[in-house]
Amino acid sequence: MINLVYNEMVKLTGKRRLVVVTVIIAILISLFTYAQYQQAIENRERYGDVDWRTALEQRIQMWESRLERNRTAEETQELEIRIAQQRYYLEHDINPSEPGAPTFVRGFVENGINLLLPLMVMVVAADIVSSEHSGGTMKVLLTKPIRRSRILLSKYVALTLSVSAIITIFGLLSAVISGLVFGFQGWNAPVLTGFAVSGGELDATSVRTLPQWEYILMELGLAWYVSLIIATITFMLSVLVRSTAAVMGIMLACLIAGTILSSMVASWETAKYLFMVNLELIDYLEDAAPPIEGMSLGFSFIVLLVWGISALAVAFVSFTRRDVY
Repeated sequence: MINLVYNEMVKLTGKRRLVVVTVIIAILISLFTYAQYQQAIENRERYGDVDWRTALEQRIQMWESRLERNRTAEETQELEIRIAQQRYYLEHDINPSEPGAPTFVRGFVENGINLLLPLMVMVVAADIVSSEHSGGTMKVLLTKPIRRSRILLSKYVALTLSVSAIITIFGLLSAVISGLVFGFQGWNAPVLTGFAVSGGELDATSVRTLPQWEYILMELGLAWYVSLIIATITFMLSVLVRSTAAVMGIMLACLIAGTILSSMVASWETAKYLFMVNLELIDYLEDAAPPIEGMSLGFSFIVLLVWGISALAVAFVSFTRRDVY
């Protein structure tokens, strides 16, 4: 089994997919770091060296002015929660945006979990099986005295290792590149989590303070889980469809649809069982209002798990029973 997994990893590295993903991630991180740096310079020139408390008060005032406009009940509740959270930070003298690489990493993981990271995973997962069919190597592979299930399992283990490598590269490059610009301070800065909404009001009785490095590790863990589920579903499609372009097209459509649905499905309760609506697990760490009433971290975790197990079962059943031409 170890030799099979090794061979699959050699194939993946031979296609240079991980290298391409690493280059894309490095370029995107550099672009976002530069954009934030330019924004920081512009803000300093416009407002001077404003104390973080003053900046936070200005942000609260901006959200309060947005509350006065006509908005949906969901948007109003989300803004009220944000305002209450920021006031809690002010009252406890905690800077929620401590300057430095850790704050950049935290924000970049939060924004990348539902689209960027899944897309990077798709680059590796989309053709892991379908390319064997299109290249004509699947017949050769199946002539060996090895059960089909072991062959497919070795591919899935290699895919899991690749997902782990992508998340690790994502975290390390984010920290190193942004750290060179913003500095590496702030890993032990406090981050608050555990806010709850009760009767439309923010409940802070269960709030916990975590060092920022621990919070980032939690974010990366959730990002790894989401990426693995997306990789598993893509893996299933790679077995079923046998066309890399079709697999990427289907998954891209699902991810884009999920991004749109997350902001539009508040009244469609059944949508909470779709995997693409449950990808933003980090929002639960930030105690943001869920897209649909009744959703929670545990609920989304289980929904994604069911989708992942189902996709894996379909992939194995199809691969072991289907004829190869």
